[in-house]
Amino acid sequence: VQLQASGGGLVQAGGFLRLSCTASGRIFSRSALAWFRQAPGKERQFVSAITWGTSSTYYADSVKDRFTISRDNAQNTVYLQMNSLKPEDTAVYYCAADRNFDPRTRYNWKVYNDWGQGTLVTVSS
Repeated sequence: VQLQASGGGLVQAGGFLRLSCTASGRIFSRSALAWFRQAPGKERQFVSAITWGTSSTYYADSVKDRFTISRDNAQNTVYLQMNSLKPEDTAVYYCAADRNFDPRTRYNWKVYNDWGQGTLVTVSS
């Protein structure tokens, strides 16, 4: 699966952005698409995931109640709506696909099979 992420940009604290991740190729029902982020000098961090078969959603505690993940099957696209953005949300955001998703390992970026190129989100204070 090839992934194309877009939608990053510069926004003030309290603002919002919507990221998109479009997948080319077949996505199986046991797969999940996820968002990770990586700030300079920090580890890649799980943000959110959505399963393709059941649309179950998962969030990191740091973004829960502010970010919403959704999908459009017809467009093979996953969205990450980010509201109430904070300076600490500043990072490069990556979308990733896990072809055989197990929610117990969702935080581990190494289990994800395919990655998009990343899109930069900068939140100014």
